Amino acid sequence: MPSTKLIILDRDGVINYDSDRYIKSPDEWNPIPGSLEAIARLNQAGYQVVVATNQSGVARGLFDMSTLNAIHNKMIQSLSQVGGRIDGIFFCPHSNEANCNCRKPKTGLFEEIAKVFNVSLKHVPAIGDSLRDLEAASKMQAQPILVLTGKGEKTFKQGNLPKETIVEPDLLSAVEHLITPV
Repeated sequence: MPSTKLIILDRDGVINYDSDRYIKSPDEWNPIPGSLEAIARLNQAGYQVVVATNQSGVARGLFDMSTLNAIHNKMIQSLSQVGGRIDGIFFCPHSNEANCNCRKPKTGLFEEIAKVFNVSLKHVPAIGDSLRDLEAASKMQAQPILVLTGKGEKTFKQGNLPKETIVEPDLLSAVEHLITPV
């Protein structure tokens, strides 16, 4: 187990409701019931909570960096109201066509998190709702956890999950699984 308790969360479909048309404004960012409380529980259990999210809407011109910052500020404010916090937000603003190293399923965001927090990501829980979230986690030897919110149900039905993937109904259930002693 890592010495620092760190957890990596995808944003859209894990913390907040996702949209096929992208989350393009703070008004469109709405938390999934229980997700903010789950993050607060992680904080109380001594975890540093980090978000790793693909945000290709920036490259597509659907929103700009100031709007992305405003969306993240709403998330941070909403979390603070329930006693939670995010210790870092790492995002890829590029489109799939850019073929960058930071867009999941590539590992650039995860590598940056490991560098900034000065830890190995081996066995670090990484929660997502898409195959690319799980693949990036698996490549870094993190513990992939699929939640069935967002695109998770579809991801589960498509199969081909990394063999070590844990499946949970939602973020709150995943957190209960992680912090409850066996």
